Amino acid sequence: MARICVYLGSREGRSPEFLQTARHLGQLLAERGHTLVYGGARIGLMGELANAVLDNGGEVIGVMPDHLVDREQAHLGLTELIRVRNMHERKASMAAHADAFLALPGGIGTLEELFEIWTWGYLGLHEKPLGLLNIVDFYTPLLDFLDSTVAHGFLTPATRDMMLDAQTPNALLDALEASLNGRKG
Repeated sequence: MARICVYLGSREGRSPEFLQTARHLGQLLAERGHTLVYGGARIGLMGELANAVLDNGGEVIGVMPDHLVDREQAHLGLTELIRVRNMHERKASMAAHADAFLALPGGIGTLEELFEIWTWGYLGLHEKPLGLLNIVDFYTPLLDFLDSTVAHGFLTPATRDMMLDAQTPNALLDALEASLNGRKG
């Protein structure tokens, strides 16, 4: 099955639905036979997602720069923890280990990682699907903004369509899997 890179917060956020959905996504990743690739932390949504995958018999690859191991409290119970020198190597390693990408709610780091991988796809550096899990409309303002960039001529509809979105983990995983299967066929 696929290795799915998930970008998400090292904080829990204010809505209990963020944690619940991270746990549910982790369960589904394990049940569907996917390996989680993520930033390697044991705290926040990141830790909840990793624990849910592990608790359900799945595999988890974490990637963390040396300088963040203590700051983000590295998860030491992963299938594999890859330590790298810096954030550039972290993002490159996560991308190299992934077949698809998705984002849960998070802050500037989550957005930066997501937009970089989207840009890499736009530039033809990869053909891997990506999407947003729009829990409790967290990403609705961003999706509206992206639609506005199309309307104003700064983004093509085809580039906008590269960013899949769904409100449930099942729906987003279905879309990513369909894209992966279409790419193989």
